[in-house]
Parts: sequence; structure tokens; C-alpha cells
Amino acid sequence: MTSTTFIASIDQGTTSSRCIIFGHDGKPVGSAQKEHRQIFPRAGWVEHDAEEIWVNVREVVGAALGNADVKAQDIAAVGITNQRETALVWDRSTGKPVYNAIVWQDTRTDQLCKELAGDQGADRYQAITGLPLSTYFSGPKVRWILDNVDGARERAEAGELCFGTMDSWVLWNLTGGTDGGIHITDVTNASRTMLMDIETLQWREDICADFGIPTSMLPEIKTSSEVYAEVRRRGVLAGVPISGILGDQQAATFGQACLSPGEAKNTYGTGNFLLLNTGTTPVRSEHGLLTTVCYKLGDADTVYALEGSVAVTGSLVQWLRDNLGIIRDAADIEELAGTVDDNGGVYFVPAFSGLFAPRWRPDARGVVSGLTRFANKGHIARAALEATAFQTREVIDAMRADSDVELTTLKVDGGMVVNELLMQFQSDVLGVPVVRPEVNETTALGAAYAAGLAVGYWSGEDDIRANWTADKTWEPDLDADVREEMYATWNRAVERTYDSV
Repeated sequence: MTSTTFIASIDQGTTSSRCIIFGHDGKPVGSAQKEHRQIFPRAGWVEHDAEEIWVNVREVVGAALGNADVKAQDIAAVGITNQRETALVWDRSTGKPVYNAIVWQDTRTDQLCKELAGDQGADRYQAITGLPLSTYFSGPKVRWILDNVDGARERAEAGELCFGTMDSWVLWNLTGGTDGGIHITDVTNASRTMLMDIETLQWREDICADFGIPTSMLPEIKTSSEVYAEVRRRGVLAGVPISGILGDQQAATFGQACLSPGEAKNTYGTGNFLLLNTGTTPVRSEHGLLTTVCYKLGDADTVYALEGSVAVTGSLVQWLRDNLGIIRDAADIEELAGTVDDNGGVYFVPAFSGLFAPRWRPDARGVVSGLTRFANKGHIARAALEATAFQTREVIDAMRADSDVELTTLKVDGGMVVNELLMQFQSDVLGVPVVRPEVNETTALGAAYAAGLAVGYWSGEDDIRANWTADKTWEPDLDADVREEMYATWNRAVERTYDSV
């Protein structure tokens, strides 16, 4: 490949779709982004319009090429990364979704998960799938659609419907849609459905039967880095190979060059997702973490990770903006939080969708504790940021207990890492340095790396390591006794969220 070729990365996220064009040095040369609607039909329900998302994807791809002043013939490959557990069912012949995409944050399947758990409990399938039964994962969402959309089950059993996460939807459309679209997913996304055996990397027919999901609906499972097909849609990328797919958090791990066992990253987005590379053997968690596929590059051995997922972090800032109106823009949170010296005794537990790792309490709901007449909106803003750091501390403590790996540095990425007050407090509450990379778009970058490796644009993992450079490091600056006292108070606040529904 010459230096004049590039990789295009499509990042279909929870709140927006983006396309970023990367050069060989791993730096972006152009990008475009467009938000899509967040649909809340009832309390606890979160949906997206998949057709709106596909329109946005096409738009941002063209805009990114224009912004980079790059032509389709300059693109060596396309990578896709996506919000992982968001589930969609669509008609093979018409290309129309039978229902909105049900988003990973959605909690409508809580009762269904309890029914599936039965007497065996939430860990019924965990030894096989690496996952506890939870509303978080996509398998129960598919069952809900089949049970609640008129005619969906009959059409699914007749082989007329496709299920996929958003990577599958984007790729199916890029490769022709109703005119020969390819129906696939990769091992990382498949590992988040609760339907795949994480060691054989195959769908489990017995679990699909338990869930009532016809296997004919499921996409074919591929590796994270291979040539799947060429873009067939008439448009800006026609003829370009699609050769990388990674779920967003695995993509960020790859983009952060966490390629050796013991290396970890934390992504601060709508939620927070901390992944620890555990090498080629899956580590079974005893402390509420997920065992997940980190990546699989072609014929190479599968690499696994331990993951801690926090449902609400960046979306808490959006909530303060949209629902309470105490800030006008998400970026204003840091300035408001900086108007006070500390949290004033206020602790915010944003259990809007229950609590994910390591507690797994779908019955939890949000709590603000420690309110007095002294508290003001600055204290609430600060408590909201601190909640993100405390939830991350919980996950890291669980990872340490599961893996016996002591975290010495935390690599961070995602939209919230521009918030210096939060990054400093994260370092303070962990007692270790926090490092932000020079290229913060690590999710899109990871998908670009997976695609580029498959076509020889990058020669191997050493190229990825060489591209990674630090931008800023925060060192801990909080007395250990104060840190532990704050953390203990936070834990007491969390326990007040239980049994709320």
C-alpha cells in the first residue's frame, strides 16, 4: 500500500453514526458525524429507528470522504464498529425492520430474563456464553420482538426474518440489502448475544431453543479481521472491501493497542466499558464481570477479555442537560462542577437502567444521597462526574480479584476524557496514573486496524503498537484515607438503590 491510501471506519454508536478516514499513522484525516433520535416509548424502554441510522451512515460516509478530500479509489478497506447489544429484526425480502432496534440500555426483558433463569439462576448460561442473564444482552430482546410483534414468530420460523446487531444491519445494507446483502456478524458481537459458545465460537442450538429463537434468523459468525465482501451499493465506496468488524468496546481496546495480557482500557461514552486483555484463555469471573471475546484476527488464536460494563455515565450528563436543564451543553458540566471545591457530601448513583457490573441489580433505580440546604447544582454536577469514577473503581476492584493483575496505569478514551476534572478524580480514586492517547477516536481506529490488517495495509500488531502515543497523563493527588472514606460513602449510597422496582 502507498502512503496515499487510507482506511474508512464506520462507527455506528448509541447516539450517533460516524465515519472517520485514517492514514497509515493511525491519525484521522477527515470525519463526519450525525446524531439519531433516542426513542423512549415507556419508562425503561430505549429504541432506535434503524432506517434512520442507515440513512445517516450513508450520509456520513460521503461527508467524511469529502472532508478528507479523498476519493473511493484511495480507500483500501472499510471497517465497521457498533453499539454491541442493540438488537434488530428485519425482513429479508423487503429490508424493512419489523420493529425499532431495541437498544442495549433497554430493560423491558427483565421479567423474561427471570423466567429464563428459572431455578438455575442468572448464571444458567454463563459457563457457555460468559454472560449472566440480563436485559443488557441481545438474545432476550429478539425473543421479545418475536413474542410481541404481530406475525413476527411465524415469519421468523418460515425463514423470512433476519436478526442482527447494528454491524450486521450496516453490512447487509452496504453489500446490497435485498439484492444479495451478506448476513454476517463477527465473534465479538456474537459473544454479546447470549447465544454463542465463547470457546467454539458457534451458535448454541440448545440455548436458541430455550430462548425460542429460530437459528435461521442468525447471521453467520466470522472473525474480526478478514475480507467479508465488497461494498455493492451504488455510492461513494462501491467496490471497496469490507474487512473488519469489532463491537465498539473491543474496537476501542484494539485501537488502544491493549494487545498483551494484562493491558486494560476504559471507554467513557454513553456508558463506561473497561476491558482487560486476558490472552487466549477465557477467564471465568467470580466477581460479577463478563467473559467476552476481545478479538480474533483471521486464523490466529482467539483473544479474550474480562469486561466491566457500567450502564450510565455520559448519558447522566445528557440527563442533567435534557431532563433537568442545569447545563445547556454537555461540555458545560466541567465548568459547573468546578464551581465547588468538593461534592458537599452529595453522591449520585445513576441506576437508570439498573446496575450492571459488578452488581447486576436490575431492580436498582437512581439515587441522589446526602442532600442538604447547602447543596447546589455545582455539587450535583460534581457528584455526577464522581459517579463515573466510582463505578469504574468498582469494576477495577473486581478485575483485580478475578485476574490477580494489579492495574498500574489506566488507558482511557471516549467523549468524556476531555473532561480534565473527571480524569483527575479518576486517577485520585484509583490511586494510579490515567493516560489519554493522542488519538482519542480509538473505537473507530480499532475497526480501521482490523480492516487494514486483513488487506495488508498494516503488516501486524507491531504497527499498531508503534502508532499509539500518549497525549496527557494524570497522577493521583488525593490522600488515601480520604479516597477510601469517599468510596465507602459511595457504596452506602449504592445500597440505597436496591429493591426499587
